[in-house]
This record gives sequence, structure tokens and C-alpha cells, in this order.
Amino acid sequence: MKTLKEIYDYRQMIFSLVKKDLRGRYKGSVLGFMWTFINPLLQLVVYTIVFSLILRTDIERYYLYLFVALIPWIFFSASLTGGSASIVAQKDLVKKIYFPRQVIPISYVTSSFVNMLLSFIVVFIVIIFSGTGINPLAVLCLPVIMIVEYMLALGTALITSAVTVYFRDLEHILGIVTMAWMYMTPIMYDKSIVPERLMPLFNLNPMTHIIGCYRDVLYYKTVPELSGLLSSFILGTVFLVAGHFLFLKLQRHFAEEL
Repeated sequence: MKTLKEIYDYRQMIFSLVKKDLRGRYKGSVLGFMWTFINPLLQLVVYTIVFSLILRTDIERYYLYLFVALIPWIFFSASLTGGSASIVAQKDLVKKIYFPRQVIPISYVTSSFVNMLLSFIVVFIVIIFSGTGINPLAVLCLPVIMIVEYMLALGTALITSAVTVYFRDLEHILGIVTMAWMYMTPIMYDKSIVPERLMPLFNLNPMTHIIGCYRDVLYYKTVPELSGLLSSFILGTVFLVAGHFLFLKLQRHFAEEL
């Protein structure tokens, strides 16, 4: 509780770092902040072409099926890979002044989360133009799903950012891990095609449940099953608590290692 209160006391610093990251993300580019919307749309076009024209799938309105899962995944993968380098990137700040070190990964994940929220504007535009409509009752579950994913993303960022200070190769290893994790998550395919013997492994993947919840709300227009949402919440809590305690243990020697 003391740590949480201290982080809360530094909330203004978190807000400042989030604003700095959002402003500097596309600084110097011609299209600037528009890349927040263009980047996921371009990824959507590429995956849709591959899986609709080359590796054909029978999923109806595949572009929407993919898009509602792709945006949350982009947020999670950015938190995992970018979050891992967040402490190292702010090493001058860490060595010069005192503040709760958790502020750095928290601010990075939060800025990525804000970026996802803005991208969801495009998601709802695509849903409207597709003519599928939305279920207002199901959409009320969306903030809960987002909070659960935020908890999971922050937990992983706390773990990877702390470990990367001592083991810099982790930043590069995570690129491969993220790619493998993506293909182990039913983003570009339906979970029904997964062999039965592999289902226990897939169910251990917290993103499997989270992506399923997003898809239930935005694609199938149904309220997510409570069991799936509960599993996601439990796994997100486990990652967040584990990340918090590991970070507390490793942060003691950050200044020396940096």
C-alpha cells in the first residue's frame, strides 16, 4: 500500500511522461499523429489480403473478425516489447533523481493504452460501415475487458523492464517471443481449428481469453462468457502482482547496472 500511495503521489509525472511519449511517437513524420490510425489499417489490409485471397478462410466478414482482435494485440505486443526497454531508455532520469521506478513502465503502457483507445475509433467506424451494428449491452463489457488487458500488459512490462536492465539481450529475444505468442493466440484464425490436444496450452495463454472477449463483444455482438472474463481477470492479476514484486526486488540496483 505504501508503494501504491507513492506511485499515486507521482501521478503528475506519469501524466507528463504519457503526453511526452504520445507527442514524440511520430514527431518529424509528415503524417504525424495520423499514423495512430494508418498503422493498424495498413496491417489490416495486409493480413486481409493474405488470409482472404491467398490463404483463404471461410470466416464471414474476415476483415472485421481480424480487426477487432488485431488492435488489442498491437497494444499488448507494444507494451511487451517497448515496455522492456523503458527503464534502459530513461537511464539518465533513473540515475539523477529519485522517484518510484514503476512510474516509467506504467507511463509507457498507459501511452500505448491511450493509443489503442484512439485506434478503437477506427474499429467502430469499420463496424458501422460494415452494417453489422453493435449490441449496447455487450459494449458495456468493453471497459472491463480493456482494464483486464491493461493489467496483463502492465504486469508483463514490469517484469520485462526490470529484467532487461540486467539482461539486455531480453529486448531482442522478446521480438521472437512476441511473434510466437501472436501465432499461439487466435487472432488470425478461429480457436475451433486448434487440435484438441493443444487446447490446454492455448487456454493457459491469457491473451486467448482476452481476444475471445473482444471478439464476442464486437464481432458476435454477445456478452462475453463470465468464465472467460474471470479467467482473464485472474491471469491479469497474477501477472500484475508477480511483476510488481519482481520489480521491487530488482529495482534496488538499477542505478549501478545502468
